[in-house]
Amino acid sequence: MLWAFVAEAAGANLTSRIADPWIVTSGQSAFPSILVRVRALRPLEGQVAVVTGASKGIGEAAALALSEAGASVVVAQPAGLSSQGSATLYAPYLAGSVPGTANADDASLIVDYVEWGPSGGQPLEDTVVQIIFPIQADIWTKGNRYNIVTDWRYLKYPSFTYGLGGNTSTDSGYSIDYSYLRLHQAILKTVSRDLYLGIGYDLDYFWNVEEIDPPPGKATDFEMYGFHKKEVASGVSLHFLYDSRRNQINPDQGGYFSVAYRPNFTFLGSDANWQSLILDLRKYWRFPGSTRNVLALWSYDWFTTGSGNPPYLLLPSTGWDAYSNTARGYIQGRFRSKNMLYLETEYRFRILSNGLLGGVIFGNAQSVSEQGSGRFEYVTPGYGTGLRISLNKFSRTNLCIDYGWGTHGSGGFFVNLGEVF
Repeated sequence: MLWAFVAEAAGANLTSRIADPWIVTSGQSAFPSILVRVRALRPLEGQVAVVTGASKGIGEAAALALSEAGASVVVAQPAGLSSQGSATLYAPYLAGSVPGTANADDASLIVDYVEWGPSGGQPLEDTVVQIIFPIQADIWTKGNRYNIVTDWRYLKYPSFTYGLGGNTSTDSGYSIDYSYLRLHQAILKTVSRDLYLGIGYDLDYFWNVEEIDPPPGKATDFEMYGFHKKEVASGVSLHFLYDSRRNQINPDQGGYFSVAYRPNFTFLGSDANWQSLILDLRKYWRFPGSTRNVLALWSYDWFTTGSGNPPYLLLPSTGWDAYSNTARGYIQGRFRSKNMLYLETEYRFRILSNGLLGGVIFGNAQSVSEQGSGRFEYVTPGYGTGLRISLNKFSRTNLCIDYGWGTHGSGGFFVNLGEVF
């Protein structure tokens, strides 16, 4: 089966959308301007890799790179695919499905190629294409009497899942694909200084849900939990908010505490009755007090309450907070379960005295509950550093460019407009 390989060619328009891969090795093609760099979501040592559409050049370079990484390589040319100017693109072929690859029946990895053109002038395309169309707004009425919060999204979202619990390995990851409509709307009213209460309605609709390349021979956690091609969650939301920050984009003092309780009901169209509770706590100090440097603390705890089961794709999961900011250092969806505890601290400091350039260091830890026991048995740390580039000195809006590291070689870049929390 395919294990989400991606290849890059220098000078070509290819961007990997797969987070935290192992960078395995690279090989130079017969075309001097093209460098093939092979990546994989698990080590290649001892694996059988089938390279199809192997042209003189890119294909042979990829085969060499795989071989040097410890894989046994089978090279095959499927009928109907030109061998001239093929570009590396890893497509979801199953082992043994390509004509003339009788030796590939036991293959665990297949590398495929698509037409690129003999002149090398056409752009490469990545098989993993995510479409995200968001409409998000946080609007305050005159005198800050009401806060209207809108989170509408359409996603066509091929991605990865690794099963349930805090002890899953990267080897257990496989592709899933789905379309997703999210309509979350809430309105909060000021009841006293910095204190707000509100109500809302949340609709989450998933369709065309499919597992692309699940591990063979056994049921996946997704299937055992409850796999459905279509899932609907519909419920009201109740909100409590305390917010003493004076700058939400780049806070340097004050605090934030949000409680969001969401009961979902079948009479509102939900597939099942279930409830969730999210506690979001943030605190900021200037440290040292005479500077503009900031020590920030963030706790984000996400629970499933009661006896109902949320849809698998709505379970608490890495990077699936409202703004996809938790757990820098890990791919979105890396850990998933019915309950999640998350803690992060970050130190923000100026590099230039005028505030144009700054930096951060951060550390985080996440833990999800185990299936069956419900206990939090594993804690997964992450850490990193980043740059802050000032874009607006009045609102203090920064362009945030971070690199985070996690366990087992996990890592990646994370970019935000405005501070992460």
